[in-house]
Amino acid sequence: RQALQHQLEDCGLDVTPFTTLENLTNCVTSTHQTPQAIDLAVLGVTALDIPPERLNQHIWDLERLGCKVLVLCPTTELALFNTSVPNPHSQLQAKPACTRMLRRALTDFINPRQVRPEPGELLASRAPRILCVDDNPANLLLVQTLLEDMGAKVTAVDSGYTAIDAVKTGTFDLVLMDVQMPGMDGRQTTEALRQWESGRACAPLPIVALTAHAMANEKRALLQSGMDDYLTKPISERQLAQVVLKWTGLALRNQISDGHQEPARQHAKLPILDHDEGLHLAAGKADLAVDMLAMLLASLDADRQAIQQARNDNDHHALLERVHRLHGATRYCGVPQLRAACQRSETLLKQQSPQASEALEDLDQAIIRLANEARSMA
Repeated sequence: RQALQHQLEDCGLDVTPFTTLENLTNCVTSTHQTPQAIDLAVLGVTALDIPPERLNQHIWDLERLGCKVLVLCPTTELALFNTSVPNPHSQLQAKPACTRMLRRALTDFINPRQVRPEPGELLASRAPRILCVDDNPANLLLVQTLLEDMGAKVTAVDSGYTAIDAVKTGTFDLVLMDVQMPGMDGRQTTEALRQWESGRACAPLPIVALTAHAMANEKRALLQSGMDDYLTKPISERQLAQVVLKWTGLALRNQISDGHQEPARQHAKLPILDHDEGLHLAAGKADLAVDMLAMLLASLDADRQAIQQARNDNDHHALLERVHRLHGATRYCGVPQLRAACQRSETLLKQQSPQASEALEDLDQAIIRLANEARSMA
């Protein structure tokens, strides 16, 4: 409560804290139509504190007295409270509260945005409009397929430049932004979008980073660049559904249980190809699993040559970029050995460790083994 009070005060509000919803409602009632009237109530709730159906009545009572309501609840309970809030798109957020989202909600209360629902649908049930940005065609295909299968309307672009054009000409609820892209990377694209938004006096569009590998300091840098959140690849349907609901208030359908976690392995010797894992990572979609592996294999020789060239040129930036790109592609295929080699190489390169050279040799051998294995099974 104290942390939330400080956040709201930093947004320029005069804040009075209450320990119970009943005390707040009593105060709103007694000060109604006086100079001390309360204009906005920010409610931090959990299902244990108050059942969703009871919360709906409290919100109705407060809004009838001219007090607008913003509800904060745990991320895991967003779907539960989604039907208890009149307009979850603008009135429901996850806690702990994100200051950027609080500011966006306050802006909407002062100057509401006109968001058109689909014909015949409630706003809360319409399909979310999502922009996916990734220069890796396999990664882009997977995320687009998973989102569309859950009912989202997806626009897929392969660069930061086209992402900026898409935002300027289209309407989106959320952007899923790859971090490392050639030309204009995810951070630069986000900064450019935030600068464009600031000149238009519009509420900021939620931007969630997608990254195959991020250390703690890199995650902080993502948020400081203007991104709102981040997901680490591989991304499951459940994670996608949660992040869409968290940042848009719009629910996706048919999400299955988390299935993209890296399986725990007891042996140091990982398999070269694991078709069961590939099917698992493609959310059980056999055709998609085949396509993802085929796309990885088709670019494998070019990836190997690019990595070798960057090593020969002693170009650390290009080397890290190519390893990261290959690592991202492996996160969605059943190639445990190559994925592990990419993970180790990328980590050591970022740390500028002397062991990076040895790891890159291992990575090169992992590429050769996968190519040979694929040829033998063709």
